[in-house]
Amino acid sequence: MLSCLPVVVKNPSDTADSALASSISDKWAFPIIDEDNIPGEGFYLQIEHNVLGLADAGDKKVLPIEVDFASPASLYRKQHGGGRKEPIVKAIGIKGNTQWHVVDATPGLGRDAFVLVSVGCKVTLIERSPIVAALLEDGIRRLAHTYPELAARMTLQHGNSAEVMQYFDGGSVDAIYLDPMFPHKKKSALVKKEMRLFQQLLGHDPDADALLPPALKLATHRVVVKRPNSADVLAGVKASMAIESKKHRFDVYLCQQNLGE
Repeated sequence: MLSCLPVVVKNPSDTADSALASSISDKWAFPIIDEDNIPGEGFYLQIEHNVLGLADAGDKKVLPIEVDFASPASLYRKQHGGGRKEPIVKAIGIKGNTQWHVVDATPGLGRDAFVLVSVGCKVTLIERSPIVAALLEDGIRRLAHTYPELAARMTLQHGNSAEVMQYFDGGSVDAIYLDPMFPHKKKSALVKKEMRLFQQLLGHDPDADALLPPALKLATHRVVVKRPNSADVLAGVKASMAIESKKHRFDVYLCQQNLGE
């Protein structure tokens, strides 16, 4: 798993972009390089128009991947019910105006976390890759400019979720969401470009099973695990119930103190 990538500022004369690069470099220890020094292949971080993106030097035709909580798709979801009909919301157990604290221990690009924030949850994202954490942090920063009330419900922690959850200091946690990367068949056309890139950059999650025990101990109501329909249950532990969709299912584990919910 890569922990460091160079940062390239597309327009060095843009003082805001250069300042953002310096801030990111200082916090995450990513070196800043000139565009002329970009390697012929591999990944790098790019800053353009005050946005941090993950770029693939070997495929110039693909736009950099960024965390965009204010994307048209995300805003459409927010404006049309905030995603309350989505399977993840049903799986987490959000009803009415319930304002739960949810830990997303495998946030990826944060799309599922944004759905939960949109329906009123406070979400703590725990990300162990500094590269992905930097992308998430940048997405939250930009969201704060347009929807500060939503950004205020998102908290980012950098660390190994299996370890962080054992010593979590963030008040009561109602639910925990797990969506570990699952090895996809290489020829599958259904694997999105972001997932393919993430798998190349970060590998899979061979230690995903280690996430379930601390999650079950920390959550007061339920733990939800997103799995491909063909995948076994996480850590071999049978779920209390499952909510299925076309390609995935959400395994729901009701926690001991709330088995009667």
